[in-house]
Amino acid sequence: MKLLVTGGAGFIGSNFIRHWLSGHPQDQVRNLDRLTYAGNRASLSDVEGRDRYQFLHGDICDAPTVAQAMEGCEMVVHCAAETHVDRSITDPAAFLRTNMEGTGRLLAEARRHGVRRFVHVSTDEVYGPAPEGVAFREEDPLTPTSPYAASKAGADLLAQAHFRTYGLPVIVARPTNNFGPFQFPEKLIPLFITNAMADEPLPVYGDGLQRRNWLFVEDTCRALELLLQHGEPGGIYNVGSDSECSNRDITQAILRALGKPQSLIQSVADRPGHDRRYAVDCRRIQALGWEPKVAFDDAMPLTVRWYQANRPWWQPLKDRLREDSYHWLHRSAGPPMVQAAGRPQG
Repeated sequence: MKLLVTGGAGFIGSNFIRHWLSGHPQDQVRNLDRLTYAGNRASLSDVEGRDRYQFLHGDICDAPTVAQAMEGCEMVVHCAAETHVDRSITDPAAFLRTNMEGTGRLLAEARRHGVRRFVHVSTDEVYGPAPEGVAFREEDPLTPTSPYAASKAGADLLAQAHFRTYGLPVIVARPTNNFGPFQFPEKLIPLFITNAMADEPLPVYGDGLQRRNWLFVEDTCRALELLLQHGEPGGIYNVGSDSECSNRDITQAILRALGKPQSLIQSVADRPGHDRRYAVDCRRIQALGWEPKVAFDDAMPLTVRWYQANRPWWQPLKDRLREDSYHWLHRSAGPPMVQAAGRPQG
């Protein structure tokens, strides 16, 4: 079987490709990625050159490229997306193009090629902020807050429309916040780990009490694998954990793992429209037999050790982020995400 993964040079995509190749030795994987700032071929250096793996450099919004990528593929896992909330506040148009136009292009081509499973990787942020004591279920209304979340909600609706109108066997996965190896160092956890390693400030938005479910990326990969094999076409599945932590909790866990002082914590102004809490009910995917296997208290030290051992992977990315921040700060109106270089994304 040949599987197409879009955005396979990104965080979840690269981990999923490695997971699938390891668990399905007869299958082939084609990776379509535009290699934006967050895409890194080095994330899959260990599988480059294998007969069962093929990299295709291209844009999911480009029709000929998508047609070429889809050729011969029976299944699709669509991870490609613009994902950084602060960037969406600065430049919503890029998110509409990739997350909605690109998804629409892939869905149309999947229909034309008779793809038998299409897993669209979305986010729990499409539900908007969850009131205290509430965990959103898949049938709850979508009330996204950020341009990023709105663009993903639009992509979800496109995917569902292709199932209802054309019978395309689409499955929507809505994971909670992920962390683990190969995550771009703009995101909260890798940013704070790498900053703390260098004794640099950990910039915490506002009071740091925004709460999220956190899920180790390996558990997300297992969920996507299960949905690809056993998910119900047209179905929507929340993918989360019971590890609800505040940004302050995350910061403290990182400082403990690295033996660093509290004095590294730096409070910074909150971002516009920052959702206070996300939470999802995962009974639907649990009914298929999925549960998280890696507890947060085990996954965080694993993640810290990975970044300690893999500086050659993340240091060039972080240096490039600093360069980008420098250039923005010398413009007349830089975006909120880099008014103070190194603020967390996500």
